[in-house]
Amino acid sequence: MRAFFLAAGTLAARELTRFARQRNRVIGALATPLLFWFFLGAGLGSSFRVNLGGAEGLNYLQFFLPGTMALVCLFTAIFSTISVIEDRQAGFLQAVLVSPAPRSAVVAGKMVGGTVLAVGQSVLFFIFLPMVGVPLTAGGVAAALAVLVLLGLGLTGLGLLLAWTSESVQGFHALMNLILMPLWFLSGAVFPSAGAPRWLAAAMAANPVTYGVHGLHRALLGATTGPSLGACLAVMALFAVVMGAAATALVRRDRG
Repeated sequence: MRAFFLAAGTLAARELTRFARQRNRVIGALATPLLFWFFLGAGLGSSFRVNLGGAEGLNYLQFFLPGTMALVCLFTAIFSTISVIEDRQAGFLQAVLVSPAPRSAVVAGKMVGGTVLAVGQSVLFFIFLPMVGVPLTAGGVAAALAVLVLLGLGLTGLGLLLAWTSESVQGFHALMNLILMPLWFLSGAVFPSAGAPRWLAAAMAANPVTYGVHGLHRALLGATTGPSLGACLAVMALFAVVMGAAATALVRRDRG
């Protein structure tokens, strides 16, 4: 256990240090979703109204903000796993795999490091909630943090699965764009699932990110439609466990 925690903690700290030293990555990860939220929200703000049960008459800036937080979490968590490909090309990953550290520690370190980055950037958007007329409560913030942590773990595990089998950064980017944007668009972040065609609503219900967005809507906006907060947390926890277990099995089979 000591070797596991030492290796996992070291790899997680390495992810955070690498991110902090790349200022353009910090700016890009925050500025793109922020501009996306502001311009799209401002453009549709006066003509868009949605009711989410307890949250009625939301304008688009209010409705879209939790979805933007999910987008930040999704982008940061998945793209943090690009370091797997870079480490393989530099020879660092091979050195880790032949070390006495358990293979599960490699997965845990990558998942924890990516999740800390994803959640740390997502919570910065909390400051915009009061600015658009959404009050913050201690309970709401705690629930939103729980949702973001579980969502970040699951998405980092998914990114690790795909990065481990990718031969190049370019291939990883192409694969991620194919998977990432549908995951977000079909999560209820851009438009509510109520009123969607039956086939589209079914696709949204099968999307694990949907439960992260619904959880944020309940925690931050007071929504009462859709799955309960407990159900959202349960699905997110299951998603994180499945992705972590799948990534661990893949890494253990890899002979380096």
